[in-house]
Amino acid sequence: MIYLLRHGETVWNTLGRFQGQLDSPLTRLGVAQADAVAHLLSAEIGEDVQSFEMHVSPLGRTRETAERVQRVLPLASREDARLMEVTVGSWDGMTMFEIDMEYPGQLDGSDVFDWYFRSPDGESFDAACTRAKSWLADIRRPTVAISHGLFGRLLRGVYAGLSRREMLELPVPQDGFYRLSDGAFNLVTVSTGRQLASATE
Repeated sequence: MIYLLRHGETVWNTLGRFQGQLDSPLTRLGVAQADAVAHLLSAEIGEDVQSFEMHVSPLGRTRETAERVQRVLPLASREDARLMEVTVGSWDGMTMFEIDMEYPGQLDGSDVFDWYFRSPDGESFDAACTRAKSWLADIRRPTVAISHGLFGRLLRGVYAGLSRREMLELPVPQDGFYRLSDGAFNLVTVSTGRQLASATE
């Protein structure tokens, strides 16, 4: 069993900057999202918390999210660089507008889902998927993972055997997490969690 979380909203998220392996802090909303997800995860895991470990991307926004989760769940935690966001090289920290201005023509023919892999010095799709496969192959016990938007798409896609296009079009919410089990994944959000609680009351 794997629970896959994305970090809460960051300052650069609000500005439309692709962070890649650079960083910006959580916003006030991002902190609230991390806290809400922590409580939702606590309700999901319940008394099984001692059987879980937590793996965290070493970037600041994921570590900040992990700290919020650990205020609610006493999870043993370790950083794993394989969970880091995909880097777009010299485009990290830029908006699509800035990329288009500084690298004219590089985004031609791309769309909102695949522009990441047009960077001349960024990580390739195959290399990022190899990272995801490597991390998944090493999971031996129930795990909570805190990662990122694009890499979280690839991680879910590799786990479920999706095509490249299917992976890139997956949603990347910050107000819930994904439950990965038996080769499939399901989204658990604050709203669905409330629905589940109501159904069992």
